[in-house]
Parts: sequence; structure tokens; C-alpha cells
Amino acid sequence: MIIAVLIGRKGSKGFPGKNLYSINGNPLAYYPMKAAMDCKAIDKSYISTDDEKLMELAGENGFEVMTRPPELCTDAALGEDVYMHAYNTALARNKGKTIDMIVLLMCNAPMITGNILSEGIDILKRNPEYDSAVTVSRYNMWSPLRARRINRDGLLEPFVPFDAFGDPARLNCDRDSQGDVWFADMGVSIIRPRCLEKIENGLLPQKWMGRKIYPLKQEGGLDVDYEWQIPQVEYWIRNKPKGTV
Repeated sequence: MIIAVLIGRKGSKGFPGKNLYSINGNPLAYYPMKAAMDCKAIDKSYISTDDEKLMELAGENGFEVMTRPPELCTDAALGEDVYMHAYNTALARNKGKTIDMIVLLMCNAPMITGNILSEGIDILKRNPEYDSAVTVSRYNMWSPLRARRINRDGLLEPFVPFDAFGDPARLNCDRDSQGDVWFADMGVSIIRPRCLEKIENGLLPQKWMGRKIYPLKQEGGLDVDYEWQIPQVEYWIRNKPKGTV
């Protein structure tokens, strides 16, 4: 069976109440729920949360509730631990059944569709050697070549040594000069159970993705952490390709 697990909590500091913020007449968290509902390959969907309002919204859309333990609702709690708890809970609720894939979604990552979930699931079915399929967005303006840190003198220095990119003499300020830069935009991670069962083998920083990770390319996806990101979400939802669900 293929399950979806949506995570979200009520303790956001940067953007309080973001998961229920209204976007085009629906709460932010509704959009990843709708993507899971539109994907016919998903057999059962869950939400892991401590937020009663999210529980209510999930119930209205056919999601089973997993009440997240308090220790997994803090700022210090890691997403991988939340996913592990949800996976183990799903195993306990589905004794005698085999979980083949887990579709990991986030309440604050609304820029996702049922079509791309179906695409990722199909790719994993056809390529058993792949550990996961995850959405990625191209953000060349955030190339690691441009990253800086503030040093002890209060001045900027390269975050990554320039020689890590090859011959420094060949580098320039053109944002496309180093090729396309793809970021896991956290829209979805479709993973095999082995990614969680052997999570220590996964690549940092999102170890739950395993090591053989297939990119599901899309434009401009992100997870919402600040209110100023809302216009981008509204634009994406309003202008997504016709015919997608």
C-alpha cells in the first residue's frame, strides 16, 4: 500500500498560524491535502499534528489523525523524527499490510499537485533502485557561489571556499554561470520505507530521502516560513498549468 503523511504543528514562531492562513479562500494546509486526494495511487492519508483545527480540516478531507507527541512539537524537534513516529504509527494501524511507499507532505508547502505525486510514484515503481523522488525548484539566484557569512570582524567572506567550485579565475557574478541550481523545495518527498528504517545512511540534510534521489522538477516551489512568501504562493496556485490537479 501507498500512504501519505502530512505534518504540521501549531507552534510556528516566524509566521504564527501559517498552516491555516487563507489562500484563495482555502487554508494553506488544504492544498497539500488536495494533492493527496487527487492522487489515485495513494491508498490512505494521515496527518501528524498537535493542532485541533488542523485535525478538523484533515478529517473533513478524509485524512486520519495521528496526534503528535509533545516532544515532537518543539522548535528543536527534527522532521525525520516526526516522520519516523508517523511511519511506526502507520505500521501499527495496518498490521498485516505492506507499506511500499510513503508520500511525505508538509502543511506549509502548498505548491504541489496530484499530478506530480502520481509522476513520482510511477517513477519509483519503474525504478526499484531509486530510494526517493522529491520535488525540486530551480533557484539560480541562490547559488552556493553567492553565499556569504559574516566573520569575526563583521565583514563578509565566502560561505563555501571558492576553490570548491573549480578554478576561481573562471568564476563570475552571472547567476547562471555555474549551471542550474536545484533545491529540494519540500513540496513532497516520496520515499521507500527503507529510507526511514535505515535513515542514518541517507544524505544530509534531509536523510529521509535516502541516497538515490530522483528530482521531480517544478517551478518556484517552497515551504512557507514567513508571511512575505504568501504572494508567491498565490501566484503559483493561480498560474499553475491548466489541466493539472
